[in-house]
Amino acid sequence: MTSKQPGGASAAPVYDDGVVRLFTLAAVLWGVVGMLVGVVIAAQMTWPELNFGIPWLSFGRLRPLHTNAVIFAFGGCALFASSYYVVQRTCQTRLFAGPLAQFTFWGWQLVIVLAAVTLPLGITSGKEYAELEWPIDLLIAVVWVSYAVVFFGTIGIRRVRHIYVANWFFGAFIIAVALLHIVNSAALPVSLTKSYSAYAGVQDAMVQWWYGHNAVGFFLTAGFLGMMYYFIPKQAERPVYSYRLSIVHFWALIFTYMWAGPHHLHYTALPDWAQSVGMVFSLVLLAPSWGGMINGIMTLSGAWHKLRDDPILKFLIVSLSFYGMSTFEGPMMSIKTVNALSHYTDWTIGHVHSGALGWVGLISMGTLYYLVPRMFGRTRMYSVRAIELHFWVATIGIVLYIAAMWIAGVMQGLMWRALNPDGTLVNSFVESVKATFPFYVVRLLGGLLYLGGMLIMAWNVVMTARSGRIEPARIPELPAAAHA
Repeated sequence: MTSKQPGGASAAPVYDDGVVRLFTLAAVLWGVVGMLVGVVIAAQMTWPELNFGIPWLSFGRLRPLHTNAVIFAFGGCALFASSYYVVQRTCQTRLFAGPLAQFTFWGWQLVIVLAAVTLPLGITSGKEYAELEWPIDLLIAVVWVSYAVVFFGTIGIRRVRHIYVANWFFGAFIIAVALLHIVNSAALPVSLTKSYSAYAGVQDAMVQWWYGHNAVGFFLTAGFLGMMYYFIPKQAERPVYSYRLSIVHFWALIFTYMWAGPHHLHYTALPDWAQSVGMVFSLVLLAPSWGGMINGIMTLSGAWHKLRDDPILKFLIVSLSFYGMSTFEGPMMSIKTVNALSHYTDWTIGHVHSGALGWVGLISMGTLYYLVPRMFGRTRMYSVRAIELHFWVATIGIVLYIAAMWIAGVMQGLMWRALNPDGTLVNSFVESVKATFPFYVVRLLGGLLYLGGMLIMAWNVVMTARSGRIEPARIPELPAAAHA
């Protein structure tokens, strides 16, 4: 596509930002929805009668709706938007197969809507983070392959020789998620709404957690590291601290993550050697994870003063702090002796949310704040003060949430393993539930603050879009040497 100048002369070609704009707005919408459902189920965990006896509103129905909405609707739309934006700018070309990119948007929204209908109805495969039934799984596969065609097609028609490191992470995330989804979702349909896994017993558990942990490793880590490697240097106006480290980070991370899944199955029927392999690779994973975190944070070398005045940079940099914290905590919890205390407790919930709210949430919000004004022809968001307010409300909410869950989790683990001299349990399970109540209240407060920040963002985005003016972004001319 080219824009026309007065008199009919063709101007420079422009980027295909229509689909980026759609995914950006969808990410904000689904973020509000997903976090609202999270607050509802946090309230139900505190006061169970809040499900009002309605099956569709029970915790078991809403919990998968919450995880799918936050991970795949909010996080997924943010990844689509940022990857489509980044691959065009770093390849200096329009998206390959633009209509197919539009299909990925509408196809992904259909997946989200179908999830929002089927999960509260109890139509589920029962696999964590892969609950959707087989017809929706097939639609996901079609949309994802289309996404791969658009992304790698754009890489193929790039106008510069170099492939920037963010695209390596986006590319690995796209390939790995396709592999994980297709293998784990293999099932035998018995009706339109019911299927049974192609695997059985401990093999099914192993395949599920190979998928489940790599959904964290590739969907929630590799994809968002693609964001980190583009938007932090852009917002800080500094080059990546070490480009060589970024490549080492990439190869070490994607190799190691694939083998860490068995740590979810400690003390189960999975063979002990397989549990140990998962533990060892989880411990090794600390090195590339912290290498990436250090690379991102040190990009601010010589520009630390920007954090005082730039709330978008605060989102991006503080997200890395939570990334570092979560990727220390995860390997530690994979150690069998630590896992004996933490497993099945709210410590795991705290760990997941330090990564989800702190790393994925904050870096997505910072990225969306970068994208929205550029998608609507403004130099900045409608209200910079509102971004600052959002940052502090969200950060305080995260700290309250994860601190409450850490304390509750360690307390639960200690109460469950406490024994009398005769070997009987000191505490009944109900006593541990009663002791946890105040921490559930604090978690609900943290969730409300985080949701409040998301509502501030939604208002800011709407005002920015209303006051902005959509103008095509031109693809710059390249010097002849860039094509060599």
